[in-house]
Amino acid sequence: MDRLTFALVLGVLIIFGCADLNAQSSDALPTIYGSSASARQAAVEETVARQWNEALLSAIRGDFARPTVHARNLFHCAIAMYDAYALYDTVDAPVFVGNTWQGFACPFDSAQFDVPSDAVALEAAQCESMSYAAYRLLNHRFAGSPGASDALAGFEMLMLNLGYDPSVTSEDISDGPAAVGNYIGAQLIAFGLQDGANESMDYANIAYAPINPDLELAAPGNPDLVDPNAWQPLAIPVFVDQSGNVLSETPDFQGAEWGNVAPFSLDDSVQTVLPHNGLEWPLYLDCGAPPYFGEGDDIGGIADPYAWGFSMVVMWSAHLHPDDGVMSDIGPGAQGNLGSTGPADFGAMDSFYDWTEGGDFSEGHALNPATGAPYEPNIVARGDYARVLAEFWADGPESETPPGHWFVLLNGAMDHPDFTTQWMGEGEEISAMRYTLRTYLTLGGAMHDAAIGAWSHKGCYDYIRPVSAIRYMAGLGQRTDSTLASYHPDGMPLVPGRIELVEAGDPLAPGGNEGKIKVWAWQGPDAIISPTWDEAEVGWILAEEWWPYQRPSFVTPPFAGYVSGHSTFSRAAAEVLTSVTGSPYFPGGMGEFPVEQNQFLVFEDGPSTSFSLQWATYRDASDQCSLSRIWGGIHPPADDFPGRELGVEIANSTLTKVSYYFGARLDPVLCPLDVNGDGLVGATDLLEVLSDFGEFAEGSATDVDGDGLVSVNDILSLLASYGESCAALTEE
Repeated sequence: MDRLTFALVLGVLIIFGCADLNAQSSDALPTIYGSSASARQAAVEETVARQWNEALLSAIRGDFARPTVHARNLFHCAIAMYDAYALYDTVDAPVFVGNTWQGFACPFDSAQFDVPSDAVALEAAQCESMSYAAYRLLNHRFAGSPGASDALAGFEMLMLNLGYDPSVTSEDISDGPAAVGNYIGAQLIAFGLQDGANESMDYANIAYAPINPDLELAAPGNPDLVDPNAWQPLAIPVFVDQSGNVLSETPDFQGAEWGNVAPFSLDDSVQTVLPHNGLEWPLYLDCGAPPYFGEGDDIGGIADPYAWGFSMVVMWSAHLHPDDGVMSDIGPGAQGNLGSTGPADFGAMDSFYDWTEGGDFSEGHALNPATGAPYEPNIVARGDYARVLAEFWADGPESETPPGHWFVLLNGAMDHPDFTTQWMGEGEEISAMRYTLRTYLTLGGAMHDAAIGAWSHKGCYDYIRPVSAIRYMAGLGQRTDSTLASYHPDGMPLVPGRIELVEAGDPLAPGGNEGKIKVWAWQGPDAIISPTWDEAEVGWILAEEWWPYQRPSFVTPPFAGYVSGHSTFSRAAAEVLTSVTGSPYFPGGMGEFPVEQNQFLVFEDGPSTSFSLQWATYRDASDQCSLSRIWGGIHPPADDFPGRELGVEIANSTLTKVSYYFGARLDPVLCPLDVNGDGLVGATDLLEVLSDFGEFAEGSATDVDGDGLVSVNDILSLLASYGESCAALTEE
């Protein structure tokens, strides 16, 4: 048996459903890019699914800014609504209900379940069930939110507006659609209490502890740093997250152990376990280690990627004021359309990122495919563009966190008059309800797994942030010239006009600063008298006092840098939207977001003029998001492009996974080879069959060929289709 196992394992390697229900007021909705308030209202009235998604996004804006937690909330709410719809459907199959998912069984006795034969009654049952499922789940998830009173009141108001009684609590599915929804909500709540997120303890870490002591930001430098490769907590007198909630003085690492959360599409075969700081860390789709301090080895054209990358963050900080005289065309005709997701490795970063002038070396799009005409130039001061990017992409225009931001972008795309509901851009249009539910499930699944993938890297590699690294390197000195003052081989590089030594007679010299490193950069929040009318501007400051482009009550998100969550979320979302819409382009060939003069920036005045952010494609928007985090002082480039690559892989695995459910009820061929029901014939299926090898198991999923015995024939059948998705198998 053991030899056989070893040998075999070696061999493996109805249109616009639920319309005209009483929708929420459009005044409660976020700005949807490129659409009017009346268009937004019409879109919300189309589907109950959209209304619940908007209610959830509103609740997220009032909660703590926790991207991991809200990626999970968005996904679980999408499952609740999708399954409530699919149970009554003859086309799409449920994901969770009636299945075993990540070891959690959600039984469903179809004999107790009544499906109306009348189309109108069927549609009403689906909408009712969806609403109760979302209501029960979201009421539970936001009960402890700092914005709970508003969130729970909003959920109840939506139920009442839809004509449903929130006091109905039966979970007996024989009692009708409301009870079916309550059952789904209750089962998802139970699943969430054991999925590895540690929800019952408010998602707190269990074992993680930081290596480095707190960085006292009020003091210069970083003299107490123990490990210049490791994340460092930031001591801030009052920490206010990006949703405006006051937290502790020194926030803990948020989501350090999120790699333990049960994924949607990520298979065990893409997970490794690595040791770090005395613990074992699960890591999905390992991107490899980031550049480490002190290695000093040449990688490609870059002598020291650690110093090069963190110094680039300082270099780009010089762009954060419009008075530098640089004007840029930020339209799709001049920017975007990158040929790759990033450089080949850390040594090729200088061929992808413009170290001194900012941005990347993209060349834009020749024509708008919707109009056939060139894109109009969009000339803006670089200092306005960079500052707006840093704020716009930080947590979304209204703090719905990065995964929620992409749902806002999706909803905006679906509002566009050119948008169609052809699934994957092919065939006949499907109902708005089906399209919306499929898309929410797919995007939600990708955002959920992007959080797991990115945060598994953050927890395992525990990588330092720019504010800690830059202040530390500045304290060591300069690395460029051993004949000059303050030489240290691991210090900062000198760059004329950008990074220099403080010399005698320099305005910064008094107070013992002669010989220290100075940088031409954004001067920090202390230089702002009032954010309603004042700006910090750019000027010479001591590098040991450098600040990211953030407010002093936030500074940097409370978790490690590598890999960038924004890059992972955004690229995964862009790939998903490209696939499900059947086009890389926003409807009409362009998405845009208007920015009003002196009204958009939060912690200083600006921008100096009104303009619009513009993107031709979803990937262009994603790439812009990634660059924004460098200008904002939150990530070096080494955090960015591995996150983009990770996002692509997660999107692909998600798209494969969901294809198993969409249209599954129409296919006469089941997928017995997929033993664990995850949509893929893989290692877990093989291991489950091997565990029952030699057993009489009539009716068991491990008896693949249905002959009553788990035998070599079952294993060989699995191996013959190993690595295939069920969608692919059923097409053959």
